[in-house]
Amino acid sequence: MTVPQIQSAEFLLSVHRTEQLPRGDLPEVAFLGRSNVGKSSLINTLLGRKKLVRTSSTPGCTRGLNFFLINGRWHFVDLPGYGYARAPAEVKAGWGRLIMDYLETREGLAAVVFLQDGRRDPGPEELFLWERLKSRGRAVIPVLTKADKLKKGERSRRLQDVAAALRPHGPEAQEFLWFSAATREGRAKLWARLVECLGGA
Repeated sequence: MTVPQIQSAEFLLSVHRTEQLPRGDLPEVAFLGRSNVGKSSLINTLLGRKKLVRTSSTPGCTRGLNFFLINGRWHFVDLPGYGYARAPAEVKAGWGRLIMDYLETREGLAAVVFLQDGRRDPGPEELFLWERLKSRGRAVIPVLTKADKLKKGERSRRLQDVAAALRPHGPEAQEFLWFSAATREGRAKLWARLVECLGGA
């Protein structure tokens, strides 16, 4: 798979309320996952940019739905991370409503890249989100991040554990992609799936 040439990638806007969403004229890819799972780093790695999407070691850095225009043809949408314990309850509730409304009703949403830390077991939030996404018929690409933190021999066990924890709504073990922003492992494979969902490069 040849990775698409990224000729342009620019930040468009940050959405904090449903009525702020841009027109859905272009196909969109949403990046979903727990706080500090590596969404921003993954997007930067996919696009070959170091600082397009702000990264931070502080959980909860992304507070809105951040839209990026890619090659003038697609939107990448960096969603707020969930599960950040220090965020005020009313803020977390607002994030949850905004995220779910977007994921369930957005007509131009071509795919959801669902990130899971490869070292961690899925929790109740992951189970809930997988069930909702599947019930809406969304195309979901499951990605296990921080692949460089695991030895090769550990990966098979982790794949089976994560897949088992997500049944019956989650993907099978063979559907997951391993990804590392540090080594760029998985970049080409993820692009191949994205291009398929987006209807071509």
